[in-house]
Amino acid sequence: MKTLTEQLAQYADYHRDRRNVATHLAGIPMIVLALAVLLSRPAWFAGTWPFALSPGCVLFVAATIYYLVLDVPLGLMMGVVSVLCLGVGQWLAAQSTFIWLVTGAGLFLIGWTLQFVGHIAYEHRKPAFVDDVIGLVIGPLFVLAEALFRFGWRPGLHRTIRTGRRD
Repeated sequence: MKTLTEQLAQYADYHRDRRNVATHLAGIPMIVLALAVLLSRPAWFAGTWPFALSPGCVLFVAATIYYLVLDVPLGLMMGVVSVLCLGVGQWLAAQSTFIWLVTGAGLFLIGWTLQFVGHIAYEHRKPAFVDDVIGLVIGPLFVLAEALFRFGWRPGLHRTIRTGRRD
């Protein structure tokens, strides 16, 4: 299994143009939230659990476990993001079918549109997941790491994954 540094460096190699990174900073959170919304139906409540068990919950728990294996601090932060997304997703899934579906599908379509605009208009390169499907899981981690790097988090890691990137 590749390390966190290897995963982020490989993903970063597909995201050299800062405008493309900007489209990802907006689009990937939309896609992640859309998945939380759309996969929060059906939901099952078990006893006194504070959350519902849903396909979204299973997906986000599995992804968080993978993130924790890669890096505990970053995995914990992604866990917090996952809980927030699932909370919003469960709330929207409890609304009317129209609101649930329009919100989830709308976020999903807009998010993916931003991804492809970034790759077609700015990067001129296919998305990372085309060559390695794990890019679909690493994308959200990359976005969180990029946001944290802007606050000075782990500058050594930031330098390592940006090697060869143009700004």
